[in-house]
Amino acid sequence: MFSVTVRDHIMVAHSFTGEVFGPAQRLHGATFVVDATFRRAELDADNIVVDIGRASEQLHAICGALSYRNLDGEPDFKGVNTSTEFLAKVIADRLADAARAGELGAGARDLTGISVTLHESHIAWASYERTL
Repeated sequence: MFSVTVRDHIMVAHSFTGEVFGPAQRLHGATFVVDATFRRAELDADNIVVDIGRASEQLHAICGALSYRNLDGEPDFKGVNTSTEFLAKVIADRLADAARAGELGAGARDLTGISVTLHESHIAWASYERTL
């Protein structure tokens, strides 16, 4: 299995509902380093997994749509705990949509999976992996 990873970041504000979240129930900020990994069994005709430039551009666009926002006020997230795990899935799903729409280039049609990892800090991170 081959893979390529690109990186960006998001800066958001949000709060959580539920005792398990302790002080994070209050509005707070979070900055995440975002790694998106694209996988495929065989390289394409150009010997690449995915066009790194296009993958970087799409990840940046997705991160830009989330950044500098209070996620509590975003219609897509109304009533949802926007946990690190949840946001990893949101980003992975949006990247999958971009791949299906051809925004990652023709070679991306043979991708088999995407995983997204959000690094909360140097000691904690969460990931979501999906097949295509």
